[in-house]
Amino acid sequence: MAYWLVKSEPFVWSWDQQVKKGIEGWNGVRNYQAANNLRAMKKGDEAFFYHSNEGKEIVGIVTIARESYPDPTDEKGKFVMVDVKADRAMPKPVTLADIKNTPALQDMALVKQSRLSVSPVTAAEWKIICKMGGLK
Repeated sequence: MAYWLVKSEPFVWSWDQQVKKGIEGWNGVRNYQAANNLRAMKKGDEAFFYHSNEGKEIVGIVTIARESYPDPTDEKGKFVMVDVKADRAMPKPVTLADIKNTPALQDMALVKQSRLSVSPVTAAEWKIICKMGGLK
């Protein structure tokens, strides 16, 4: 299993909306590196759900429910999307400031490539952040 982080601006698509919907397509990604990360996702992989701009914090975990397929919002047909399923909320949201202040997370893509909307997370980073957020 691989781990990921997906970003959404809460005024566009929030964790609460994801929970209410259950399974939803993760579309609209137009960065090639982020799109390649979507292509690498496998069914059953997990991803942190990160509120960008407002909040700047990891608020939940989603599971990849469907592997990449063409994004119908892309008129040129170059980009893909995946379906994600709300799994569990973080008991304590993990803020970007908390992540930046944790020495073991300094090489995390969220820190190094802050504008990337879909990024990989190592198993070690996943474990640290889950612990920070109150998950076992």
